Amino acid sequence: MAGQQFVISAPSGAGKSTIINALKERVDGLGYCISHTSRRPRGTERDGMEYHFVERETFSKMIREGAFVEWARVYEDFYGTSFSSLKEQISLGLDVLLDVDAQGAKNIRRHFEDSVLLYILPPSLEILERRLRDRSTDDESIIDARVAKAQSDMKNCLWYDYVIINDDLEKAVEKAQSIVVAERCRTRRNWGHILKIKH
Repeated sequence: MAGQQFVISAPSGAGKSTIINALKERVDGLGYCISHTSRRPRGTERDGMEYHFVERETFSKMIREGAFVEWARVYEDFYGTSFSSLKEQISLGLDVLLDVDAQGAKNIRRHFEDSVLLYILPPSLEILERRLRDRSTDDESIIDARVAKAQSDMKNCLWYDYVIINDDLEKAVEKAQSIVVAERCRTRRNWGHILKIKH
């Protein structure tokens, strides 16, 4: 029954990482596909935990070799989901969380038609901007660029399967958890068990 991909996207500052971390703690049988990036680690980030940190040349070589399900350039750095990272999680019998942008979500849906797409929205652009400033990790020009990008990116939520408005973090986590549980109850995901009962 395992092997479902749950793709979660959001503009920077919407609370996506916090929601994903909460899901990993609360939902059994849920893995996480660690992305590759060419950027440098920030703060306490460690290779193989938050990301697989690789040199830009290595990332470019992986692109040429077709190693990625999806990849994108974000500002000056590259981010991507490798087939090997995803298959590793699926082989463990897990459903898999993926943290990617809208472009990556489209590519994953192309490879895995049954993937479930969730988009996290902030309550407003004003609140999103305040959250970005409160993080105190970026200068003014980067914050302005993130807000402008968010305004454009949020239009993509219209073709996602689910939208969660993160105006209350605990409720947003509960909604995301409910989506995972509901998807696991779909008839097609329980067909093997149904057949056993029928016979």
